[in-house]
This record gives sequence, structure tokens and C-alpha cells, in this order.
Amino acid sequence: MALRHVGIDPNSDEGQCPTVWVDEETGDFVFQGWKLDPTTMDEVKAAGAVPDYEKVVRLPRRMAAIIAKAVNQ
Repeated sequence: MALRHVGIDPNSDEGQCPTVWVDEETGDFVFQGWKLDPTTMDEVKAAGAVPDYEKVVRLPRRMAAIIAKAVNQ
């Protein structure tokens, strides 16, 4: 897997997170984001189970342009 860095949240502390990458081989998106608080996670789980091998993360709306860039490249 070869990841191409697309962008990082311009308001991130010390350039750490959230971040978007694209897998060059598959075109899949890779997201690094914030863990959800328990209340939000409960709302997610109300729509369906989240298997142990999956995680749900939050990305801020201000990253919409970065996500669109990943989609359109």
C-alpha cells in the first residue's frame, strides 16, 4: 500500500490530526480523526453495530475541501 497524503486540518494542533490520505493502489480513502465521545458513539450504534475491527472517527466540516480534493484526484 502506498499512501498519498492529501491534507491535514488547517486548525490542527501541531499538524497532527485530522488527516486524509488516498491509497494509490486501490483509490481508497484513509482518515485519521478524533475518537467519538460515548454519547455520539451510542447514536452511531443505534443505526447498526460497529464491528470490533472497525472504528468511527469525526472529521470537522472545515475539511470538506480536503476530502473533495481526495475524491477528485
